[in-house]
Formats: sequence, structure tokens, C-alpha cells
Amino acid sequence: MIAMSAPAAVYLDWNATAPLDPAVREAMLPWLGENFGNASSLHAHGRRARTAIEAAREQVAAAAGAQPGEVIFTSGGSEANNLFIKGAAAARAPGVLAVSAIEHPCVLEPARQLARQGWTLREIAVTAAGKVDPAGDDWRETLALRPAFVSVMAANNETGVVQDVAALAAEARAAGAWFHCDAAQALGRLALDFRAAGMAAMTLSAHKIGGPAGAGALLLDRRVDLAPLIAGGGQERGLRSGTENVAALVGFGVAAERAAARRAEEAARLMALRGECEARLVAAGATVFAREAPRLPNTVYFAFAGIDGDTLAGRLDQAGFACGSGSACSSAHPGASHVLRAMGIEPALARGALRVSMGRDTNAAAIAAFCTALARAVAALRNLAAVSGMAAIT
Repeated sequence: MIAMSAPAAVYLDWNATAPLDPAVREAMLPWLGENFGNASSLHAHGRRARTAIEAAREQVAAAAGAQPGEVIFTSGGSEANNLFIKGAAAARAPGVLAVSAIEHPCVLEPARQLARQGWTLREIAVTAAGKVDPAGDDWRETLALRPAFVSVMAANNETGVVQDVAALAAEARAAGAWFHCDAAQALGRLALDFRAAGMAAMTLSAHKIGGPAGAGALLLDRRVDLAPLIAGGGQERGLRSGTENVAALVGFGVAAERAAARRAEEAARLMALRGECEARLVAAGATVFAREAPRLPNTVYFAFAGIDGDTLAGRLDQAGFACGSGSACSSAHPGASHVLRAMGIEPALARGALRVSMGRDTNAAAIAAFCTALARAVAALRNLAAVSGMAAIT
């Protein structure tokens, strides 16, 4: 048996995943035991499962300003993003598709796959603050190409920068494009109104808001035609065949409802913690990325010059603090963050990036303890570098 070390005592990586909300766990438990059945079956077990799924669909729709019939359940955000991008491409002749340069890999990679299949890919530039500028030349040039569809995320998973997706969606729609928004990080942290924004599609994820991993949704305007990624029994309006994971969807519904209900109060609380954390980081000499841009209330992305981010994250983990160095989903491709590169951050500084993301269990004591441990870790690494440098000189 491989020995496992104890997990960090203070968890500060909520953008990677949130711990399961206890109320969500309680709602799921019956569907992992006495409540079972295939929701496509006509008998009582199946009807009960179908009722539970439709209740979850209503909860998710309400949390994001959608109609229940616009919710297509998937296995998570990555599948939802792929369903829209590949499904939209399959329903149209090859043309221009545009995605922002700071999208999550599960948007960028399928878009790049399409570029190898006859589509013309345009990666929309962002400002030094990580924003797609609706008045900028690059955005205007993108729309002039008359793209078939455009994808811009609501809030970046690394920097937390919030995009003006409602304005971007309106302009994309006027240019004849379907507009898709990855809102996996925004649900429960920002006010979402899918219908009012006039989008073609929006991606949501359960595990970012205290729901289970393995559940997500694509909100899809009924006027938009997609080809399914998974064909079979015709579940989810024929767009996502397969027997539904009732327990996970029940959990998703409860998590969405609870996240929406506490959003405003949590945003104010987390904003105060973020401000305290950033003030201490800046005083210690850190660069906080996109500090002047509108950002998620729970996210701080920073670096110390001359300090490697992964090394610093390892030191903090040993001290009992779990935080992230960029996107957890791209950890198989180490190096400077593609988000920071798109923002024009110097590569040496970008490689030092570390992300703190907070959630419902984060408090002021945890942030104060983290900042103290961080200062110690940075000092230790700088001392080590100084000693190594002296040894090399002698």
C-alpha cells in the first residue's frame, strides 16, 4: 500500500473544485441506495427517477436565468463545452469560429481540432488586464469576419477576470454568430441571466459550487441546432444519450439552488477577504495579476519575482495550505500560463503564478495564517537561492 500524506488543513483551491456541500450529500444519499431506477423506464421506479431529474433541471435553470427546457445535462463542464463547439460545427458548413485566447483548455482544444478539419480559428486577443475589449480593434476585426459562433467565458478560472458577456453576446448575435459562454466559474458567484443575455448557449458545472463531480449542463436556446456527441437512446432532447446519473443530477440541483440563494451575501464576505489577502500580498512585494479589472470575489492570482509557482505551492502544501498554480485541468502541460501569456505577462514572472481561491468555509483566520505561511515560504526560497548563488560564485 502506498502511504498517503494528510491533506492540507486549509483549502484555498475552490476554483479547481469545491468540497461537497453537506446538504447536497444528504439529498444525494437516497439515490445511492433505496431510490433507484432508470429514468426512461415507465414503472414506478423509473417515474420517480424522472421526477427527481426534472426537479433538478428546474433548480439549475432558476439559478442561471433559463427555462427548464433549455437545460441539457452532461457529465460536466468539459463535455458541455465540447458539445456546443463540436455540435455547432457539425450542424454548419465550415467557416470562422472565434474563441478568446484565455479560454479553458476544454474550449481551446476542440476549437483547435476543428481548425484541423477545415474551420478557420480566430483566437480573440485580450487586454493587459485580461479583458476582451468590446471597443477594441481585435474584437471588431473578429466580428467583421462574420464568425459562425463565438465563445467567451464569463469569468476566468485563473485570474477571476469577469467579461462583459452580455454586451459581447449582443454584438456577436448582430453579426450573425451564435454566442456561447463558459460560466463554470460564474455560477453561484455572479448573477447569471441566460435568457436576458440573449446567448445561444452557456456551460455550467456542479463541482465548482459544492455539487458532485461528474455533473454539468449546457443551457441551449431551442432555436439552436446541434449535432450530439453521444448518440443512442435520445435522452436530453436527443443531444446527450445515456442513462442519467440521478444521484449526481439531484446533487447538482440542490447545489445550484443553494449557491444562488447565498450568492450576494457570500460575494460581499469573500470580497472583504480578497481585499485583505491582496493588501498583504502587495505589501510583501507580490504582483497581483489583473488587480484593477472586475474579478470574481473569491480569486487572487499573484506571483513573486524569482520564485517558481509550483515550488512555492509545494512548500505551502507541506505547511498545510492547498492552493493552485494556474488551472488544475492543464497541469499536464507545465509552464507559463496561457492566460498570462495572452495578457502579455513576462514569462519569468508568469511561471511564478499562484492562485488562491476561496469558498464557503474560508474565514479571516485562514487567510491571515496563509499570508504568514506564504511570507515564510518565500523568504526560505529566496534564502536558498541566495546560498546557491554564492556557492556557484565560490
